[in-house]
Amino acid sequence: MTVIGELRMRASDDLSLRGGWDASLKTRVGLTGAVMALLFIGVNIATPLYPLLQDKLELGPFGVTVAFSAYVLALIAGLVCYGHWSDHIGRRAALVIAVVVGLAGGLVFAFAPSLWMLVLGRVLQGAAVAAATGASSAALRELLPRHQDWAGRFTLLLNAGGVAAGPVIGGVLSQLPNPTVTPFLVHGAAMLAVLVPLWLLRARPALAPAPGDARRALRPRRLRLAADAKSQFWIAALTGLLSFAVFGMVLSLAPGYYADVFGIESRVLLGVIASLTLAASAVSQLLGRATPATIAPALVGMGLGVAVLVLGGHVASLPLVIAGSLLAGTAQGLAFRGAFNDAAAAIEAAQHAQVISLIYVVTYAGSAIPVLGLGLVANQVGLDATFVLFAATTLAGCLVLAGVSWARLRRRGPRA
Repeated sequence: MTVIGELRMRASDDLSLRGGWDASLKTRVGLTGAVMALLFIGVNIATPLYPLLQDKLELGPFGVTVAFSAYVLALIAGLVCYGHWSDHIGRRAALVIAVVVGLAGGLVFAFAPSLWMLVLGRVLQGAAVAAATGASSAALRELLPRHQDWAGRFTLLLNAGGVAAGPVIGGVLSQLPNPTVTPFLVHGAAMLAVLVPLWLLRARPALAPAPGDARRALRPRRLRLAADAKSQFWIAALTGLLSFAVFGMVLSLAPGYYADVFGIESRVLLGVIASLTLAASAVSQLLGRATPATIAPALVGMGLGVAVLVLGGHVASLPLVIAGSLLAGTAQGLAFRGAFNDAAAAIEAAQHAQVISLIYVVTYAGSAIPVLGLGLVANQVGLDATFVLFAATTLAGCLVLAGVSWARLRRRGPRA
């Protein structure tokens, strides 16, 4: 089935499935993973470049958080409005749309002459990730039906790993001429390299094609969760919200803060420090064993890690910043994967793409609303006091959610 055929939502028996490239299972998994990894790398390439962009476009801390949060707000809107589309147009078509829109967003951001063009680029990037999030997660579970735990683990690894790699790759590529443009051009070439085989792929039929009123099927839906899945949904979503508030802080304001406190001029080093939390999260999701029983202690560990990270900046101790980043990231990975897998197991297959998208709606809100608040507060009291307030709030939130998770586990009994 062609991409155009998928977008027209024709039933699978109306179009020939003989055309296209009949790729192997490993190739299909690899392409799905490559799309998600590249999208998350692309939205975070700019992290070590924000100090340069601040000077180039005369942006203050709030301007940086506006540009950063524009991506998240567009992502949230997209997840709500079209997070379920891949159920009807097909997983491949949704991923193709995501690559094309993400490529456009990166180029707009690269050549932006003002804050508002930066915002437009970030909005396009957010729209791209929204189109791919539910589609890629559902595609991996459909491709790996006998390995659901690894499908969930791979999904989260691509998310955290791509976000962690973005700042490092951006820092390395910024050593080339024209440092605020070249990283996005190189990334755009990689996106094109993935788009071609994805377009040629012989797609599998959509889960729920809409031969009737297609427009009605694509409208935003009102979510109805089964009663026994609501608590899993909200624990996963709120764990994600706290997690991504931390990620938003280390990816937006922290690089400039570290540059001032520690006198760091190397964009590669700034990118590495900013990525530590996310890299630790990716490793723990890949190698750690996360169950519902690990959620509560891991949440406590995440809150303590953030406190240590901020303390390190407050007393100008780089070892404390590194230790806190690694602790926060490792604990976050275990907490979120445990909660995410618990929620995914409780969701009906027909609701998977939509519900996972809505989990990420709440999750990504943590990268927008708190970060915008941080930017506003920082303009008034400075980054040091702002980060101390953020650490105290995050630790309190982690402790409360850990208590809720532990109480729920005791009511239903531990489950591996």
